[in-house]
Amino acid sequence: MENFQQFTEQNVKPIIEFRGVSKTYQTGTHALDDVNIKINNGEFVFVVGSSGAGKSTFMKLIMREEKANTGKITVNGFDLTKMKRKDVPMLRRTMGIVFQDFRLIPTMNVFDNVAFAMRVVGADGRDIRKEVSKALAKVGLGHKARSMPNQLSGGEQQRVGLARALVNSPDLIIADEPTGNVDPNMSYEIVSLLTEINRKGTTILMVTHDHNLVRDFQHRVIMLDSGKIVADNVGGDI
Repeated sequence: MENFQQFTEQNVKPIIEFRGVSKTYQTGTHALDDVNIKINNGEFVFVVGSSGAGKSTFMKLIMREEKANTGKITVNGFDLTKMKRKDVPMLRRTMGIVFQDFRLIPTMNVFDNVAFAMRVVGADGRDIRKEVSKALAKVGLGHKARSMPNQLSGGEQQRVGLARALVNSPDLIIADEPTGNVDPNMSYEIVSLLTEINRKGTTILMVTHDHNLVRDFQHRVIMLDSGKIVADNVGGDI
């Protein structure tokens, strides 16, 4: 395996680190097997692999939806191995999450869907108005603030999801197949937006099946197969 880490400076602090991490479910499924990886602050990383390769488990461990059986995971300075359930919300406030199926609240307009992420953490009303407007402007939807989700195209709904992920200025954005339910043109637009966000310092971790996006955007690529990392390259090589 050509390891991307040999190209990085040793003094760069990782935002995500897996050390000897394995995960086996109660069903007997071996999802991850002795995974060792570092993702440094400010990187854009694609995670690829066939169905069942371990991508979903990898992401769930980072979000602390699942716990590893063995090994150590640190994310944003949190030791997930020792983390208590009550501390998980504190971890998730440091990250923004973009889902394949948008997960917008159908009874709320665009503004309130994005604002919801700030209200959950108890933000001030004035700050909410300012930051939501800013986030919607970044994704080109300032004019749709009062629209309902069912009035938007799939691509617009995903951009609302991206604005919601951005609004709390997270250090890390996790995007789980964010282009899976949109057309190819919108896929490029979404990854272009994520790339621009990354240029301003936010770490991006994106799961995708779209190899064209991986090749065209030339970011770091981690490939999983049968729970193991089989490739870790820079420049879109898969």
